[in-house]
Amino acid sequence: MLPLQGIRVLDLSRVLSGPFCTTALADLGAEVIKIERPEGDDTRHFAPLVNGESTYFLSVNRNKQSVVVDMKSDEGKAIIWELIAISDVVVENFRPGALERLGLGWDEVHLRYPSVILVSISGYGQTGPLASRPGYDLIAQGEGGLMAVTGEMDGPPIKAGFSVADVGAGMWAVVGTLAALMSRSQSGQGDHVDVSLLETVVSWQTYFAGAALIAGRTPQRLGSAHQNVAPYQSFEASDGYFNLAVGNDALWPRFCAILDSVHDGEGWYRSPEYATNNLRMQARERLVEQLNQIFRTRPRHSWLELFQNAGIPAGSVDSIAEVAHNPQVVARQMITYVEHPVVGKMPVTRTPITFSEMRLAPPTAPPLLGADTEHVLSELKQRQSSHEAEQDDTERRNT
Repeated sequence: MLPLQGIRVLDLSRVLSGPFCTTALADLGAEVIKIERPEGDDTRHFAPLVNGESTYFLSVNRNKQSVVVDMKSDEGKAIIWELIAISDVVVENFRPGALERLGLGWDEVHLRYPSVILVSISGYGQTGPLASRPGYDLIAQGEGGLMAVTGEMDGPPIKAGFSVADVGAGMWAVVGTLAALMSRSQSGQGDHVDVSLLETVVSWQTYFAGAALIAGRTPQRLGSAHQNVAPYQSFEASDGYFNLAVGNDALWPRFCAILDSVHDGEGWYRSPEYATNNLRMQARERLVEQLNQIFRTRPRHSWLELFQNAGIPAGSVDSIAEVAHNPQVVARQMITYVEHPVVGKMPVTRTPITFSEMRLAPPTAPPLLGADTEHVLSELKQRQSSHEAEQDDTERRNT
């Protein structure tokens, strides 16, 4: 069984946050109809391209049907309304007010089709003094506080390597969609799910927000280090970087025993000044500098084997190409393959949910632009003709 089997999603979104949401819904079994402008989703033109197809677009648009509609035309709006009429969920990530100007806003949708759920993803939300601003991942990472705690201590603020605000907002949109579907199953009423990039980043502050807002202690940039634990960060081996997490005082003696086995020094790490995490936090800079001197003497696989045998959390810092060959990633089938009509056999990362009884939908290739327009619109006409015939039959019986 597919969890969302029988649910139809009309996807009006583009670029990343909305398509990420609708891809997850499609993986969960929903039928997703992606509406694209005649020139296609913006990301169809993002480099790199393989045989003319954008890898960016391919990464977040599997398991969907592509229908080309000019939403600004009267004919296009009529088609959208016909599709809304047969949909359970509509997902969009236009700037607030854009759908209203097209006559497709929440009030109108809810009036015509009370059971339809509208999911809106924006930069700042549908209300508030900044609602009309455009939403961009970089800006949200800065204004949401993420960049203030990302980067080296003596360096400039740094954004996360990929678009975490966009992807995170897409994830919250999935959560909101599922909640709205559950609510509708009891009330019969749709809802307007309002998710923003800014609020996504703010919500992730968790213990940083606690330190700042409760204790009045503003977190600082610490590179890969932890705000509350040491040593808990990236270290440099002779051939690359690895992460080490001595996450509590019970692990510290085991860690020291490993250093005893490989280090010819005087065991400085057993000094009372490093005996507890609080003390190690106070001496973090000196501790890290001395540990790096030791770690640079051996390759990372040697350190990782020692730590893992002792039950100390540690792992390599891998490129995405290395991640694809991680035996755990392979065993969990996190990366699977689909056959694309232009690109050929291509890998895709699946939605990371595993069920005991249900399953995810088998992945299908991201659609070519407008590949399903004729099929979807033909079905709409057939549905409309059938509905009109039923109405005529009812009128004849009544007369």
